Amino acid sequence: MKTRTSVTPLLLTLAICACQKVISPNLPAGSTQVIVEGGVSNTAPPYQVSISQSVNFDSSNTFPGISGATVRLKDSTLNIADTLREVSAGFYQSVHLPAGIPGHTYSLQIQLQGNWYYAYSTMPSPVHLDSVGFVTSDLYGETANRPVPYFQDPPGTPNYYHFVEYNNGVLVPRILVFDDRLSNGRYISEPLANDTSDHILPGDTLQVNLECIDSAVYTYLYELSLITTTSTQSVAPANPQSNISGGCQGYFSAHTVSEKTVIVRR
Repeated sequence: MKTRTSVTPLLLTLAICACQKVISPNLPAGSTQVIVEGGVSNTAPPYQVSISQSVNFDSSNTFPGISGATVRLKDSTLNIADTLREVSAGFYQSVHLPAGIPGHTYSLQIQLQGNWYYAYSTMPSPVHLDSVGFVTSDLYGETANRPVPYFQDPPGTPNYYHFVEYNNGVLVPRILVFDDRLSNGRYISEPLANDTSDHILPGDTLQVNLECIDSAVYTYLYELSLITTTSTQSVAPANPQSNISGGCQGYFSAHTVSEKTVIVRR
């Protein structure tokens, strides 16, 4: 199965620990906000940037794409820039940018309706995903197949991880991030926080991507995961801390990817 340069869907109904919640920006009624998601990886291009518009907190969870932006990606280390082409409404794709290189810094620049948005991200060193196993857990009276990634965390430096799953080719809508603050240099074999709502069944084909991300992207995704698990429904959730300047929501990530595809055991 082809490795994807993943962009975590924002402002979706995300299942975290069996809790579902619609995530919307913390805006006054009638206000909207630009949402940007983009990434560069060490896998083969092209790379994608999506630009959409938020809706009111009480509106349906559909976010229209925004056309007409000028979007540029740049390998700032090599001074190689690429102007992306819009392939569908709000969806922009690289044309000439080569595969990402660990240690290089990448930038995103967007000009949209008289506004400018900027982001920078340095691609971490890769970490190899050795294998993926499974544990079977009883959750809420149902059986859940939980993937267990096995990999060696490099010692001596902080490392931040984002796990992305595709079950039978379909993205599993779950935010799974991990940092090595308490396990630096150890061999990692912790089950991912999947549950019965993910419907990972025996015989399914599961692809697990281990992404090494920088600290700013980790902070954004971690804060977003906390928002989705907030039990209070009476107050609109706060916005996670974006690494994109200019007054939008979302994130830009330069990351490495290691993937494994396995058949869920029967």
